[in-house]
Amino acid sequence: MIARVLNFFFVGLAALSCLALYRVSENTRVANMELRAVNHQIAQEHSSMNVLQAEWQRVANPGRIQKLAQAYLNMDDTPVMELSSFEMLPRRGENPMDANPVQNASVTMPATSNANLHLVAARN
Repeated sequence: MIARVLNFFFVGLAALSCLALYRVSENTRVANMELRAVNHQIAQEHSSMNVLQAEWQRVANPGRIQKLAQAYLNMDDTPVMELSSFEMLPRRGENPMDANPVQNASVTMPATSNANLHLVAARN
């Protein structure tokens, strides 16, 4: 009698183990499918990012921006430079409009063939 109960118990335990194993394998299969889908999505996003980076490099090219600025904004390539030093700046409490060497600052720079530099000196 006890052997029959133990046999029934072990057969039931084996059946439950089979069901648990099936459930785990099915969950693993579903998780693998989701992982493949996510990896595919990541690969597509990387591809899209590479395309967008290439497009951004083309759009943000300084030569292209300069041509557009000249064509649509009538801007010439005239760089502006300000040269000074910390010693020439007015101190706290001083009136910056007094005879300050910053106002009389000037610079001589050799002209290059591809740039038009204009020197602007401050006057009182």
